[in-house]
Amino acid sequence: MDKILFLAHTEADGTLPKAAYEALTAAKNLAGDLQGATLVAGLIGADVAQVADTLTGIERVLGVSGPEFAVSRYSSDVAAAAALVSTSDATIIVAPATPRFCRALPGAAARLDGRIETQVTAISAEGDAVEAERWFYRQRIVAKFSRSQRPWFLLTSPGAFEPASAEAGKATLEAVSVDLPAKLRTKVTGIEAATTEAQTIRPDADILLVAGAGWNKKQKDGATHVNDASSLVLGFLELARASLGSTKSLVDQGAEGAEVMSFMSHLNQVGQTGSTPRHRKGLATCCHGEEPHVVGWRFVSERRAINLDETCGWAQGKADVLYVADAFEVMAKVNELLAADA
Repeated sequence: MDKILFLAHTEADGTLPKAAYEALTAAKNLAGDLQGATLVAGLIGADVAQVADTLTGIERVLGVSGPEFAVSRYSSDVAAAAALVSTSDATIIVAPATPRFCRALPGAAARLDGRIETQVTAISAEGDAVEAERWFYRQRIVAKFSRSQRPWFLLTSPGAFEPASAEAGKATLEAVSVDLPAKLRTKVTGIEAATTEAQTIRPDADILLVAGAGWNKKQKDGATHVNDASSLVLGFLELARASLGSTKSLVDQGAEGAEVMSFMSHLNQVGQTGSTPRHRKGLATCCHGEEPHVVGWRFVSERRAINLDETCGWAQGKADVLYVADAFEVMAKVNELLAADA
């Protein structure tokens, strides 16, 4: 009989990330499908009492708390996760694939002689058999598999599940103690973020705007207008609270010394060799919808594109709607309407 542990960590503000509530949905669904399974929650953070009350429908909540667990640190996170698994006697651990857990939970699995899968997109059960699903080979192959080894860690890919509701309640929190070294070798002194002109990556945004190399090409007057393109793109990101993606060809132009949007980097790259976003809506501008790029869009629910070429790749069934128009003119008008509604 499997016992399921939902594992999550708090953010800097003491709340649980959206990805954690998505993992909670996966854990609850699995507990409902798996015969005889029980569900326990385990929380890691500086103070987990408040977020424990948002985990409705879970009777037993375990918590590891204290200043040592406020921030991401491999040694303390591994020890905390291993302690929660051991205390709960869990055989299957469902957790969000956050950067913090992707770094630490493989160590916890190794310490407990278990196995781990990251970026899981589906979990199912039939009888007493559990199956996980994830993508391989740059999102081109999907596989469904099972393991007999326990404990089995399943880290759910953000955006793959609907987030569970975080309703106010009252949970009975059980404190779990963790043996840490008297002096931790790694000391977190702060967070230093990269210097950028604007926030362009918003994982939780409803809209993803993808800019292609066409923004930097010569326009109807025979000249490039990179500054105008930058203003239009940044204006849309700010007014629509959208996230920014890019084709590989556009970010590569910067490495080759060409004039590009100064806020664009390889971190914005979307596609076969970039990230695979899960935004609700996507708008591609000045890119042709080649297959490697579209691979990165497969999880975007509603796909639209702006391109002057009516025979581009987006028109071949890869976009729900294709606007055959000049992206500079369209984005200027869209920004005007958004500003009027603000």
